[in-house]
Parts: sequence; C-alpha cells; structure tokens
Amino acid sequence: MKILIYGINYAPELTGVGKYTAEMAVLLARRGHEVRVVCAPPYYPEWRVAANYVSWRYQRETRDGVTIWRAPLWVPAHPSGLKRMLHLASFAVSSLPLLARQMLWRPDAAMLIAPTLMCAPATLALARLVGASAWLHIQDFEVDAAFDLGLLKSSLAARVARWIESTLLRCFDTVSSITRQMGSRAVVKGVEPSRVVCLPNWVDVSTIFPLTRASDYRRLLGIPVGQKVVLYSGNMGAKQGIETLADAAASLAARTDLTFVFCGSGAAKESLLERCAGLTNCVFIPLQPVERLNELLNLADIHVLPQRADAADLVMPSKLTGMFASGRAVVAMARRGTGLYDAVSPRGVVVPPDNVKALAAAITVLASDPERRTALGKAARNYAERALSPESTIGTFEARLATMVRGTRGTHMNGETPYFGGPRPSTAAARRRKPATTEEAAPD
Repeated sequence: MKILIYGINYAPELTGVGKYTAEMAVLLARRGHEVRVVCAPPYYPEWRVAANYVSWRYQRETRDGVTIWRAPLWVPAHPSGLKRMLHLASFAVSSLPLLARQMLWRPDAAMLIAPTLMCAPATLALARLVGASAWLHIQDFEVDAAFDLGLLKSSLAARVARWIESTLLRCFDTVSSITRQMGSRAVVKGVEPSRVVCLPNWVDVSTIFPLTRASDYRRLLGIPVGQKVVLYSGNMGAKQGIETLADAAASLAARTDLTFVFCGSGAAKESLLERCAGLTNCVFIPLQPVERLNELLNLADIHVLPQRADAADLVMPSKLTGMFASGRAVVAMARRGTGLYDAVSPRGVVVPPDNVKALAAAITVLASDPERRTALGKAARNYAERALSPESTIGTFEARLATMVRGTRGTHMNGETPYFGGPRPSTAAARRRKPATTEEAAPD
C-alpha cells in the first residue's frame, strides 16, 4: 500500500511528535508498505534548524526505507503565540508544491499529523483528487492548547478557530488520537464516533529497558553512589509546566541526598535556568543522542512528568512511554479522569497539577522508600511490555486502513481486502529504494 504521511515534525528530532511520526513511517515501511513523508527540516525542541539542514531550501532524502521531502519554513528564535502561528503557516504554504507532487504518485492513504491543522485543507484536497483515504492523527489539540494555555487570547479568534477546526475534523475519513479521552474530545468537536480510532504512542522495550548496573551518566555528571536522581527529560515548553518541578527542587534544596537533572531544550529553558540559578541540587544537560537514551532514562531513581492543569487531554506527553519502559518510578501531575492520570495511577504516583507542595512531598516519600520505587518500576515495565508495543498500534492502523481503502476506492484482493504484502508485483522494480541520500529537490 502507498501511504503518504504529512506533518511538520520528523526525525532526526529526538522528542515529541517527530519521534513518533518517524517511527511509524519506518515500521510501516518495514512491513512492506511504500511510505513517503512531507515534513519540515528538523528544528524541535531547540527552535533552531539542525546542522546539515537549511530552513529556506527544499530537500529530499531517504532514511530507513522512507522517502522524505522537506519544505522550507520560518523558525522563530523566541516563539510566542503569534510567531507560532506564522511558523506553522509558513510550512503549510511552502509544503503545497511537495504535496501536489504526490498526486502523480497517487497514494492509497494520506495521513496528516496534527499539529498542524493548517495543512488539513491541502491533505483533504489531495485525498479527494486521487481517490485516497484521508486520515488525521492528532498528537496535540493545537487550537485548544493555543487558547487554553494563553498562547493566544482573543475570544472571537477562539470561536472562529474552533469552528474551522470542527469543520475540518468532520471531513476526514478517520480521526485518531493517542488516548481514549482525546478521542472523546474529537467526538465532542463533531466527529462521528465510528470514525474515531485510538492509536496510542508506543515504546520499543528492546531498546529501552532497565539496566542491571548504574547508568554511565552518574559518572559523567559526578553524581555519587547513593544519591537519588530526580530526572526530567524532554521538551521545555509552555505545556509542560516544568516551572513546578523547579520550584519543588528549590523547596527540597536542604535535602543533600537529592539531585534534580533537567535534560532537554525548548522555549521555556531560559526562564527555567533563571528559576534554578543558585540551586546546587540542579543539573542541566542538553538533549542526548538517541543511542544514549536508555542510559539517560536509567539515570533516574524517580522520573517526574509535570503538566499544567489546563493542558489536560489536549496532549499526552510522549516521554511517558520511555519512562515506563526504563523500569523506574514515575511521578506525574494530572487530574483524575484524564488520560495521563489513567495511564500513571495504577503504576506510579499522581499528584495534582500546579501543586508544588504535593510534588515535593511525593518525591520525598519515594526518595526514602527504595522498595516502593522498585515495585512501581516493575509495574511500569510490565505495562510497557504488555500494552505499549509498536506492533499492536501499527496492526490497528493497518486494519483500519484496509477498511478505509475498501470504502474509498473499492480496491479488493480476492474480493476481501486490499493488497498489504508490499509493493505490487507489477511495479516492484520501479519502486526499489535507493541508498540513503540527502539532496536538494525542486518542489515541482
């Protein structure tokens, strides 16, 4: 099957949406599908285009059997609400020629990754013109997040944006999201329940697993044996509420047995550094290479996942799956009834969002109870092995695609289901993949 994935973020970004979009594309390619991606140059979470890429030029490359077209975009150094909107709009416009190019390829399915929903009209137009199925996969409810988190504040703009969002969502053949609660939000916005699918994020438990020794990062960071490490790793942005963890670190500064490690980058990093200035129990390191992720996650005695109360069920932190797989205790901030609460509460500790005292108390109790930490870590690891396999999610995706394509094109094999066994024999030779390359590509 020919699958086009369209979204602003993609590998080699190490965190957030780009990580999961790339893993999905690679998994589908390995299962015999022909996968193409239209995306932007990697820039997140640093808000700076990565080395070997440029923000103003079209590029094409092949990574892990996936053909990737990258469109130019504007990346603000200091993103605000308006600047973020212009940033997303720049990609929506610049990627149009690349999307039009895919009409000649005639994909069986066009999958848009949200954010950004600004690309939805073009996705729908492509799908209708070539008779493809249109799929929207929501990692973030960006419209709600922009207004609920205060990034944009006009009430009139909010009403207009939500009306446009609802209209667009109802046009897709399938709308998926990563939690049951986020799927319910799509239904509230007008999507028929029969069109909503839950595709949870996953983790490869063969690459993220508990180490039987101390992490190398203890030595690299000079953290003594016996010191308990409280780790936050990931994006440092508006939705994370990471300032709460900084305040908890300040309140626990007298605990000489605790070290708080902040690993990552993002729009809120500078303010976070200011909050932690003068605290000897805080260590900051940049995002680490993906091949070092298991060592990093095993540095933690306690993983902490802060989140703002007003971000409930707008997003599901992507970092959670790796935390579970590492087999370490997790403390998360979430309200009862949210997707994050439901995921963590049976196998971790959940405290109310934006509550510094509750977070500090949870860290204090776990730091003093190694048996409790071990039990929670085992429960989290068992859950990752049982419920978070990538094969399960991709299997659900493939099965739904089969149904969609039958309805959209009436394409059948043996009168039942579309062909899923890789490139069709008649065109296999024409679709042999080239070695990995990166080259400038004209948009036409």
